[in-house]
Amino acid sequence: MISAAVLVVVAAAPVRAGERQLLYYNHAWGTLDRATADAVEHSGYVREFADLEIRTTTGTGGRVWTGRYLRGRETYLEIFGLGDVPGQDGEAGAAGLALSTQRESDIEEVKSRLRAGGAKPVEFVQTRDFGDGKPVPWFDSTYLAKTYDRFGAWAMEIRDEYFADPRGGTEPPAFPGDVGRERYLPDLYRAKLMRDVTLVHVDVTARDLAATVPLLRAGDFSVRTERGAVVATRGGTTMRFGEKPVGQTGLKRVEFELNRAVARHVERLGTSTLVVGPGKRAVWNF
Repeated sequence: MISAAVLVVVAAAPVRAGERQLLYYNHAWGTLDRATADAVEHSGYVREFADLEIRTTTGTGGRVWTGRYLRGRETYLEIFGLGDVPGQDGEAGAAGLALSTQRESDIEEVKSRLRAGGAKPVEFVQTRDFGDGKPVPWFDSTYLAKTYDRFGAWAMEIRDEYFADPRGGTEPPAFPGDVGRERYLPDLYRAKLMRDVTLVHVDVTARDLAATVPLLRAGDFSVRTERGAVVATRGGTTMRFGEKPVGQTGLKRVEFELNRAVARHVERLGTSTLVVGPGKRAVWNF
């Protein structure tokens, strides 16, 4: 059941017809049991399926996390095991969602829309330390919930300083003000099966969902209720949020577009199942 508070938020603001979309799905992350995270990390098949990067990152304030990144052309998926990220994000059932801009300064418009709707966006600058002890500004972010149960969503815009640093491995801009996803991610996906994430399903609490919907609205996603869930579309990736109590939350399903059609293959990864094909589609259930 979708709570009344969430239904009010969903119904409050229609899609702005004809306006340029400000935010797009960037990546989702989920904290899984150790057996599943380890299976992903050590799977030979996953390395054939996707551009898999295993990376330990030091961010703002010395916060350190270790993730398994399945990277596509414009979108990616990040997998944590229990304890791979500090605090409650490293606990079972934790998940997150990053929505990013494509054009420089669009995040300012997102914040303006949130304020106009009565919200109070929180602003944060994430940095990245490449190992020399000199953090580089990475991205500007904004979100609505300072505290959350198990799920947090945020808007982000990659900084010029990060694009200018060769260690980031980013590409030149395709147009003036390009801060987009394709520029940020490498082109290694071309040699793999996975092209992009087309759907993510995450179960979240009512409180966490209520803090997510206004951000989706401000970014010009189309948001609706459907079969007991809130569904956001536009921009190539569908995001589905089921409302569940603490203890039943977390990343549940991810669907992918493939670079080429393949025969059906089933890969068991810990407690999860990745079904690739037939055709140009894959589904991963957690």
